[in-house]
Amino acid sequence: MAEQTHDAAAIAGRLEALPGWSFRDGAIRRSYQTDGWPITMLVVNAIAWVCETADHHPDLAVSWGRVEVALHTHSATGITDRDFETATMIESAVRWTPGPGSALRGRPTPLVR
Repeated sequence: MAEQTHDAAAIAGRLEALPGWSFRDGAIRRSYQTDGWPITMLVVNAIAWVCETADHHPDLAVSWGRVEVALHTHSATGITDRDFETATMIESAVRWTPGPGSALRGRPTPLVR
């Protein structure tokens, strides 16, 4: 059974819940800026963990201070619910910080922008 793909209007609507993500060239995309190679590699590994566990893999472009993510469902030739769910999980992993009331203090500045 083929997965349902979303049209441009539906994609735009779903992206409202994913700030920083956009739809371009057939994929939903997000670029994460970092302060250098060590943080870039931490971001790549966090994305790899989430995506391997989900069995849904993005295209990544990695450079010294940036990780670019592109998601689309190859088997469906379009954007499916799997892409949005994976993007949400990537955001949760990459942008996580301790919340109010946490015993963890967190870093004074975010690791990604």
